[in-house]
Amino acid sequence: MRALFVALGAGVGAPARFAIDQYLRKFSTKPYGTLLVNVLGSFVIGLTFSTSEKAHDLLAIGFAGAFTTWSTFTLDLYLAWKLKKYAEALINLSVSIGLGLLAVSIGLALTN
Repeated sequence: MRALFVALGAGVGAPARFAIDQYLRKFSTKPYGTLLVNVLGSFVIGLTFSTSEKAHDLLAIGFAGAFTTWSTFTLDLYLAWKLKKYAEALINLSVSIGLGLLAVSIGLALTN
């Protein structure tokens, strides 16, 4: 049963990530879509940390797991570094980690 909740969440999370990323790519070549989904996903994980097992499986593991994208984030960093856009890579790294931690903290604080 847990696998069903994870699959249902992932079935919504992955298309939502794709739609957000594709929409933001119309306006910029910067990885703003990846940043946004990772920060929002961090917030969802923070919000659902103390929920029931079913809600956690559906939202944190399924939805946020498929919605966020570590692989694209690391590829964006690699490509910026390879193109010698060092400042861009470091800004992306710092902002992504910083906002992700802040989003988790806010999500956790809202549930306590």
